Amino acid sequence: MTVTASPPAVRPPVAASRTGAAAVAVALVLLVAVLAVVDITQGTSSVGPAEVWKAFLGRADSGDASVVVASRLPRMFAGLLVGVCLGAAGCALQAVSRNVLAAPDTLAVNAGAYLGLGVVTVTGASVPLLASSGVAFVGGLAAAAVVLGLSGLGTGTVRLVLAGSALALGLGSVTDGLLLLFPESTQGLYQWAQGSISQSGSDGVLQMAPVAVAGLVGLLLVARRVDALALGDEAAQGLGVPVRGTRVTVVVLTSLLSAAAVTLAGPIGFVGLCAPALVRPLGRRHRAFVRVRATMPLAGLVGAVLVLGSDVLLRAVVGAEDSVSVPTGVITSAVGAVFLVVMALRVRDTADSAAPDRLRIPSRAVFLVTVCLLVVVLVAVTIAGVLLGDSKLLLGDVANWAQGRAGQAVGFVLDTRVPRVLAALLAGAALALSGTLVQAVTRNPLADPGILGVSGGAALGAVALVTSVPLAGAWGIAGAAFGGAALAALVVFGLSARGGFRQNRLVLVGVGVSTGATALISLLVTLTDPFNATKALTWLSGSTYGRTMPDVVPLAVVLVVGIVVAVARRTELDLVSLDEDTPRLLGLRLSPGRLGFLAVSVLLSATAVAAAGTIGFVGLVAPHAARALVGRRHVRVVPVAMLLGASLVGVADMLGRTVIAPAQLGAGLMTAIVGTPYFIYLLFRSRR
Repeated sequence: MTVTASPPAVRPPVAASRTGAAAVAVALVLLVAVLAVVDITQGTSSVGPAEVWKAFLGRADSGDASVVVASRLPRMFAGLLVGVCLGAAGCALQAVSRNVLAAPDTLAVNAGAYLGLGVVTVTGASVPLLASSGVAFVGGLAAAAVVLGLSGLGTGTVRLVLAGSALALGLGSVTDGLLLLFPESTQGLYQWAQGSISQSGSDGVLQMAPVAVAGLVGLLLVARRVDALALGDEAAQGLGVPVRGTRVTVVVLTSLLSAAAVTLAGPIGFVGLCAPALVRPLGRRHRAFVRVRATMPLAGLVGAVLVLGSDVLLRAVVGAEDSVSVPTGVITSAVGAVFLVVMALRVRDTADSAAPDRLRIPSRAVFLVTVCLLVVVLVAVTIAGVLLGDSKLLLGDVANWAQGRAGQAVGFVLDTRVPRVLAALLAGAALALSGTLVQAVTRNPLADPGILGVSGGAALGAVALVTSVPLAGAWGIAGAAFGGAALAALVVFGLSARGGFRQNRLVLVGVGVSTGATALISLLVTLTDPFNATKALTWLSGSTYGRTMPDVVPLAVVLVVGIVVAVARRTELDLVSLDEDTPRLLGLRLSPGRLGFLAVSVLLSATAVAAAGTIGFVGLVAPHAARALVGRRHVRVVPVAMLLGASLVGVADMLGRTVIAPAQLGAGLMTAIVGTPYFIYLLFRSRR
């Protein structure tokens, strides 16, 4: 057999490559300048381009000049600074980790910095801006260390995104809890947390500029070492490059840049992910952009284009008046979500993201003992949930209430508390069953309605109805939640179906859809009136506050349907969860079976979100724990997972109502605090 060698690739001449690279850099600088000028001319006041020009020449009225100097110029410079910091940080992180999805967002740096600043805000301490930046730096660096420790460097995109998303959710839940517990001291923090470059004066920009310059200069100084890491760890060590020290240095410097950006403008999402990805194709055209010391400044310019362009687009589309309440980060997060989905469809990473469950078949006695113990736990949780709260009751009070002989005070307490307890228990069971079905169909042990974006879509649909129709009833909210969940599931499962629901594609697309839904929810919350915004924020924390018996009915009906389907088709569920070939050999039509199970899963998740708000990690933790206890047969997994899910959410709801009574924390915040360490444990176990 004759093998014909392919002709060598023709590389562009070095001079031509440098000329083209210079032209690209100049074009980007001009684009940034144009966007900066346009951004200065936009605003709520009547100061237009002519007045801005007069202000630069020193001939404008004192009022016009003060608007330009005190508001618009600081806003423009803040956009430049934040964009450059995030773009350069993302480029350095992707280079040092050899991972195209590494960014301040996916490493939970922004979430850690946000939590640090939230803690400082709650304490009420008057902290200088530089000190606040230090707190944000420590929080962001700690979060990045945890994520990189779990995911490793260069070991796969899915693990990094999962670790970052899980930690960001846990840290964000803690911060949201602070917002709800201390509404007065944290007023306006939610809007700031979405990322806004609006400034009141230039002090913030002037104080953060030296921090950003120090971080950028440091990255440029280690750029040669980062380029050497692209050859591989062993080759870099052979060249005398300290591999571990270089990586630690880059993570510290990028955390410093992210902290400066977060301190100045809040967490502006996905700029650090999108900017390097937009620059990367230029390296195939111009050799000058292959090295980090050239691509990093270019990514900084692209980051500035993204931030300023988002701000200009927002003010042009929404209008100057409404754009004041809409953070710039909402737009960048929405764009980044789409970008992440596109990246997920292109990334080829076939490594498993978690260790498979061990094949073990416990005896029937073990299963029966486990179920009996969990039933006892569930009964105890139910009784404790009914008796405990801001008002403590006795079993005799409950008995009298059930017989209609309770006093007015006791009757009022139980009339409001019993529906909350039922909503928490049923929501936990529904989410556990939904997670069980999704994990079986996708054969992905890390699949979860929350991680896959289904819960986010349900939350978006429900929030859209709550903020637009405040008097909407339980069935209306449930219908809106199901519509949002169905749309999210259609996108996630539709894009992931090609190739057999591969773990990486499914999870990455789900994270992208969830991020997009969160951005749209933030947009709705910030645009609505304060009452509805507080109501939506409370509901998003997974609160059962204000639930009545009519709110519980749709969830109970759907849960019964889900149980019937899971039990009746338990054998088919076992076969689908095995592999692609076994069901076909036994004559099972795989696609319709998958579609049916996924439809039931979406319905369960949507009604649970409608009844109890957004509650994360239950659909992940409960099926995992159930399989560890009773094996992989779904006739055993389903009841055990539902009992575990109901108990977990019931305990979370009870603790949220009692620990800091009369103040309350949503069950979703509590389950995220519990579920995040468990999820991290799963990733750590699979890493070993």
